[in-house]
This record gives sequence, C-alpha cells and structure tokens, in this order.
Amino acid sequence: MKTSDLLVKCLENEGVEYIFGIPGEENLDFLESLRNSRIKLVLTRHEQAAGFMAATVGRLTGRVGVCLSTLGPGATNFMTSAAYALLGGMPVLFLTGQKPIRASKQGRFQIIDIVRMMEPVTKFTRQIVDGNNVPNLVRECFRVAKAEKPGPVHLELPEDIAAEEVQREPFAVTTVLPPGASQAAIREAAELIGTARRPLLLIASACNRNDSAPALRDFVERTGIYFFSTQMGKGAVDERHPHCLGTAALSEHDYLHCAIERADLIINVGHDVSEKPPFIMHQSGQTVIHVSYFPAEMDDVYFPQHEVIGCTAANMRMLADVIEPSSSWDFTYFESIRSEIETHVFTEKAAAEAFPNVPQRFVADLRSAMPSDGILSLDNGMYKIWFARNYQAHEGNTVLLDNALATMGAGLPAAIAAKIVQPQRKVVAICGDGGFMMNSQEMETAVRMGLDLVVIVLRDNGYGMIKWKQVGVGFPDFGLDFQNPDFVQYARSYGAESVRIERTGQLVDEIAGAFAAGGVHLIEVPVDYSENEAVFVEELKKRTCIL
Repeated sequence: MKTSDLLVKCLENEGVEYIFGIPGEENLDFLESLRNSRIKLVLTRHEQAAGFMAATVGRLTGRVGVCLSTLGPGATNFMTSAAYALLGGMPVLFLTGQKPIRASKQGRFQIIDIVRMMEPVTKFTRQIVDGNNVPNLVRECFRVAKAEKPGPVHLELPEDIAAEEVQREPFAVTTVLPPGASQAAIREAAELIGTARRPLLLIASACNRNDSAPALRDFVERTGIYFFSTQMGKGAVDERHPHCLGTAALSEHDYLHCAIERADLIINVGHDVSEKPPFIMHQSGQTVIHVSYFPAEMDDVYFPQHEVIGCTAANMRMLADVIEPSSSWDFTYFESIRSEIETHVFTEKAAAEAFPNVPQRFVADLRSAMPSDGILSLDNGMYKIWFARNYQAHEGNTVLLDNALATMGAGLPAAIAAKIVQPQRKVVAICGDGGFMMNSQEMETAVRMGLDLVVIVLRDNGYGMIKWKQVGVGFPDFGLDFQNPDFVQYARSYGAESVRIERTGQLVDEIAGAFAAGGVHLIEVPVDYSENEAVFVEELKKRTCIL
C-alpha cells in the first residue's frame, strides 16, 4: 500500500471518526486514501476553525481529535488552535502536507519549517521521512497526546513520501493506567483535612477532562465539605448542590472570595497553571493541598504546602475512604456566603425587564431554556465572565469555555464539533459580535452538514471586555468600536434561519422554537454591558465579607 493508505489505516486503528480541515495539493494522496475510509472528512472554511473543532472532539471524548491542512499558509493557520489545545489540555493530532523532500522543482515556494514552528505549541512534532515509520509515529502521537496533561501533536507528510510503497501494519493500541499516590501522601493529606477548621474543595480544569467527576461527587457527599470550581472545572459536580459556592470567575474580591479567604485549608484538585488563577495565595497560614497528576509549579500566587500526585480519581477515592467528617469542622460561614451568592449572583436582576437585556437576565434566560445536559460553547468576551459566574452547570463539560489561551473565534467551531460528537444533545454557541466574525464562515459548514445548532450573537458594536478594562484604568474611550453587518441577513445568506431579539422575554421562546424546528438558527441579541462597571467595580468595591 501507499504511505498515505497506511496512515489512514493507522488512524482507523486508533478509532478516529472525523478529520476536520482543508486539503491542498500536497494532501491529494492522503485525500484519495481517505475517500475509501470509514473516517469522515469534515471540510471547513478555515484551518483555524478545523483545529478548534478537532480540539473540542478531544475535550469532549478524551480521544484524539484530528485535523488536516496543506503546507505553508494552511499550516500556519493552525498555530492559534494548536496553542488553544496545548494550554487547554485537549488531545489533537495536526496533520500537515509538504512539498517533496527528495527532489523538488519549485525551490522554496510556500515552504517554511513547519516542524520547527510547531515545537513551542505541541507536545510532539515530526516530519515523516520514511513511510515505514508511520505505525510507530502514529502510535507515539496518540499516546503522547492523551497522556496527562493532554495536548496537541503534529505530523508532517511530504507528498513524495505519501505516494511511496510500504509494507507495514499499524501497531496495537495500548492503554497505560496512571499510578495513584503513596499511602503516606494520602495519610498526611487526610490528617491535614481532618484537623482543619474550615476546609474547602476547589475543582479545577483537569477534573473535566478525565474520570475524576464521580470520585469528586462521592467525596463531597461523604465528607460534606463545601466546594467551588474554576471556570474550566464547571459542572464536574452539579452546581445546584447545596454545598456549592459557585465558580471563581474573577481572581479576587468576589463574594466567593470571602469564603476562600476564610478557609484555613483548600484542597485543590486538578489545578492547571495555564488557567487563570481562581485565587491568589498569600503567606497567611492558609494551607493548600495540591491533588494532581503532576507536582505543583511554584510561583508568586501558588505555592502549596502538601501534594498528592497521581491519578486524581483514585486519589480522591482513597481520601474519601480515610476521611471521617470531623467535629472540628465549622461550615457556618460557608453557609452564610452561599446565601449571599444566591442573592447577589443568581437572583439580583435575573428577572430585570430592561431592554437591551442586562447580562444577568440574559444568562438566566439561557439557563431556563437549556436542558441539564445541553452544551453551551462560549467564545471569548465580556459575557464569558458573566456565564462563568452566573450560569449554574448541572453536568461536566456542558459549559465549554476557554480560560487558558482565551482566544476569540473558537465558540462557533467548538459548538459545531460538540454537535457532531454529541448529536442527541442541544448545543448553543454564545459569541460576541467580535469573536463571531473571526470564524463566522463556519456557518456554512454547519448548514452544509445539516446540524441542529443555535448560534447566539451578542451585539454591542465593539470589543466590550477591552472597553471595560480601558475604563477601569481611567483611559478615555478609544479605538475599540466597529460596525457590524446585518446578522439576520448574513445568517440567511448561508441558508440558516435567523431572528433579532426586540423585547425582553423573547429569547426563551426563540430558543425553544429553534430546538423544535431543527437546523441552524442565528439569534441576534443586543446586550447592555453597563452592569460590568456597576457589579464588577462598584458593587464588589463595597462588598463586605460577612463576619
């Protein structure tokens, strides 16, 4: 068989179901091999979007997503999505083409060193220089991509190597189970927790990308310890739980941080330094236990005093087995803070009638419209903070947001991939007008594939989060406003249904109608971001942690 045939056979052997991307002439042998494969090619309108889609497959399934591009400009368009996968812990294989490496008559046309370019944003990158190496390279890529911390890998296939004849077979797929922590580490952690006065559990991003969630739920139920999450840890334990204190949408000074400041011990499970810090440690006598696959990386904001290293699910089960609810624990303060959060975060202005809607009302309407297992895919903008803070996730991986690279343009492609791999679930993309226009061309991909997808575009005619920051540092309004197309007509030009929200309360009905009708629907929602200043600056400035 040809090298390209063998590569496709190896991908099938690894269980690959979809390849997202845009082929070029250097990929033609691979494309022909793919034509007779059970793997489905999802043709996208931009390579960056293809990378976001493949990363989302990895995020939701734990299996390695795969995307494809040609050489040169096609490969360079992968850079942002590779960085997105690297910081976000998403297993992805990036496949790129290349000119012949043994003889070329085109000089340096379109040629840059893609392998070297990919080194800073991947865990593993190689050029295939001999087709007989494909089985071991593919197996190594999938093994490395899935190993904690998961992330992107890259293979470059030159067109002359793709066409050469080989006689090899795929390697057998193997599984390596991560070890658990030592009994000594478990005993020391249990003793620290048992003697604490106000222990608090933090559920971080790694808990949504492995099998930790059941063990965490069991730990909470058996110990009664209160918990909160990072933005990328949302939903690993149902946020309606009576001991949930919400999500750390900010690094400091929110109502939740009253509890964080009062806790004398924090059990930090699945911490990832790539995610924006949910709290900042101080030399104040507060003890932090780091529970993760890897030792902590010490810096000025995070320097835990004890570490439990290894499989987080196994370690949390072992901790639950040896910890008995202690008479020294006092959760009275956390109960009071939960009441404050219920009032100030989940209730205030959730029923506000003003139009355009304030973020609290918009988030509340989305929560009421979504089933418990429905998936929200958030692009990056001011609304991400509001959803992280005010939207209660009922299940893990139902709020797909990026709090690591925090790139704009990923919301719509991620929603498309979520619907492809979870077709039975309701999926809604939430995009600002800025982020939406960065990959809005993928509306055509969604329509062409016949997906049932709702896309909400929040219109404020500017880069709202940066405008808020600009105001916050005292600078005058400058350089951040723009014009928008008519989003309703724009969506219809792709063959999607579309509507503009013109009154408070209309959104819930429109979402229900879109779910019932099927197909791709765009809903344009004007939004009033004056609450950014009113809540995140003025209100929290006056916040007093109750005694």
